[in-house]
Amino acid sequence: MFDGKFRQSVDAATAPVGRGLVRVGFSADVLTASGLVFAVATAWCIAMGYFLGAIVLLILTGAHDLLDGAVAKASHRASQRGSFFDSVVDRVADAALLGGVTFYLQRHHPGELVLLPFALLTTFFLISYQRSKAESLGLAAKGGLMERAERLVLLGVALLSSSIFVPVLWIMLFLTTMTALGRFWRVWQVAARPAPRVVIERPSRTHARRPHRLSRSSRH
Repeated sequence: MFDGKFRQSVDAATAPVGRGLVRVGFSADVLTASGLVFAVATAWCIAMGYFLGAIVLLILTGAHDLLDGAVAKASHRASQRGSFFDSVVDRVADAALLGGVTFYLQRHHPGELVLLPFALLTTFFLISYQRSKAESLGLAAKGGLMERAERLVLLGVALLSSSIFVPVLWIMLFLTTMTALGRFWRVWQVAARPAPRVVIERPSRTHARRPHRLSRSSRH
């Protein structure tokens, strides 16, 4: 949802920041890598139950994720390698964050509830995989209620209080599941349409004989 509706506005707002970071020597890859460091630190705070510190670090994680693209555009170094690196780091960061959630639940809510982060990680990865696979087939698969930006925001809401932490995680699981199902259905519908056929125009027999007719008429 964020990527589809607000991307242009956010890009316009972050472009000056990106140019400033480039001037002081930052690169997109550095921001991507440092964002992973902050994500791991966030996961540790979650695991230890330091929710206030986790919120601060999660905001910094999201800021790095938001600005690395702006820096890449400002430096005119956007590349397939950078995009690949960013995508892989995002998946590692998601796994780290939910690893911290798992450790916290194991300490404070022992039992089957520790499987909740596993279910969340499955839906996270499924949403991302559907997009990458669809785009490799030439199909659009962006959009949905719970893309990565929305997931980070909702995790931040969960960290506001230990009393709402688990209920918000369940809400996140429901919303990410609906997003995965909705994305699958959209791609399934688009992929079912017949591919447009390329029509190659060939000169008709009438057009081929026209010069001959003209030559005949000229004789009269």
